[in-house]
Amino acid sequence: MESGDATPCLLGNFVLDDTVSRMKLYNPSILIKQPKIPLAFAWPADDRRAAVGNLDVPVIDLSGFRHGDEAAARRAAEHVRAACREHGFFQVINHGVDTEIYVAAINAINGLFDLPFDRKVEAGQRKGRIKGYAVGHSDRFSVKLPWKETFTFVHGFKGDEAGAVERYFQSALGPDFQQTGRIYQSYCEAMKELSLVIAELLGMSLAGDRKWYREFFEDGKAIARCNYYPPCKEAELTLGTGPHADPNAFTILQQDEVSGLDVFTGGRWSSVRPVAGALIINVGDTFEALSNGEYKSCLHRAVVNPDKERRSIAYFVSPRHDKVIRPPPELIAGGDGDGDGNGDHRKFPDFTWLQLLEFTQAHHRVDGETLRCFVDYLRRAGG
Repeated sequence: MESGDATPCLLGNFVLDDTVSRMKLYNPSILIKQPKIPLAFAWPADDRRAAVGNLDVPVIDLSGFRHGDEAAARRAAEHVRAACREHGFFQVINHGVDTEIYVAAINAINGLFDLPFDRKVEAGQRKGRIKGYAVGHSDRFSVKLPWKETFTFVHGFKGDEAGAVERYFQSALGPDFQQTGRIYQSYCEAMKELSLVIAELLGMSLAGDRKWYREFFEDGKAIARCNYYPPCKEAELTLGTGPHADPNAFTILQQDEVSGLDVFTGGRWSSVRPVAGALIINVGDTFEALSNGEYKSCLHRAVVNPDKERRSIAYFVSPRHDKVIRPPPELIAGGDGDGDGNGDHRKFPDFTWLQLLEFTQAHHRVDGETLRCFVDYLRRAGG
């Protein structure tokens, strides 16, 4: 948060009007050729402290878990529990996502961001909307802009939204992006299936119950985002994504071979080394509440490279918008679990994902304090 803010949990520099003209201030093809970055892309020195070494992130083989090997499932759950209590990050291999699908998805990123800038801006995010193109989130903010381009779309888990991703690509970018839309439709369907496996694994690691969390997310939604981080001549002065904890339940991240993900744990930043074929999972604020604080949503960031571009795809998993975020009874020791606070050993009040999402869109720029500030906001609103 910015120092000196009279309301430290609310940010006042949202720029939600005239988003197209704001994006046109920052044409990436021009920016990357400049010897110096614009001041709006500069980040405080404390946020830019160099990473020290690589984070020990467990690489978990999901093959046994997915095929009913109980011994393998218990081992996987133990690794997940240890990681999520320490920093909330782990990687998965043999995850069931077809290699052809995730290779096609990461390769299609260049086709999106190589478009002429004016055409990308036509597909730009509009006031109050998540979907679309953005450069440095300049459609929303005016300071501490991340050095990246993004294209965001939404994927519903239920069949009544079948084909929605493919249709969105065509409506936003034109009929020549039908095949790209099909690629990301297939990608999202594969990620949905994996997300339910991850929900099972998280549930087993928490309370031994594989079903509760899977069922909780079966009618959920995801926000998918393609990220492109161009090379930056002053990479040491900016960030691709600033320090933050994800507000959603958990995130599935696919990155290319260029390092860039850092995690803050043990009082320092450490890098997460890319593993070929692996997907990175991290716990978000919503799952921290769903686990009654057992698992932590951890601060992380993306750094940029002076010489190399970096690409990633984030699949942000969340429950259905109106579903109440409340831990299962077995995680509320001694309480009745009804959310009224009487006798509950609850660390967070009841809320819905839509409430938290709207908070991050209208009141609070996502950072490491989002969940705490949101809880304060709910309590103030409730009198």
